[in-house]
Amino acid sequence: MGRLLAIDYGRVRSGIAVTDPLKITATALTTVPSGQLETFLRDYLGREQVDKVIVGLPRNLDGSPSESQRYLRPALGRLRKAFPAMEFEMYDERFTSVIAHRAMINSGMKRSERRRRENVDMMAACIILNDYLESLRFA
Repeated sequence: MGRLLAIDYGRVRSGIAVTDPLKITATALTTVPSGQLETFLRDYLGREQVDKVIVGLPRNLDGSPSESQRYLRPALGRLRKAFPAMEFEMYDERFTSVIAHRAMINSGMKRSERRRRENVDMMAACIILNDYLESLRFA
């Protein structure tokens, strides 16, 4: 039984989160420069069994595609081509950055740590993955 891996894709860097092998809990893993995402995935998928990659789908509040999708779609196409056996699923990521900031505040994280975009990106990937897991439980 493999893990699920989530990507919060950004033009500069991408947050990564994974589940445990039983797919019960999501944990923030790391951030990766987006240009090195394929290399990171090749290494990680070589070490860990992953059943599916969940990619945050950026949308506007009204559900329409956000401007960020114009960067995400080509990058996702390259990943699908590089890993043809891997299933990639897009999942709505609206509000994840806001929720990530709020979660960091509620956890007592210092302001200097909350300002580090890497922490926000990792937390956003974790929230995407947790939301995805919840959607499976209530489907």
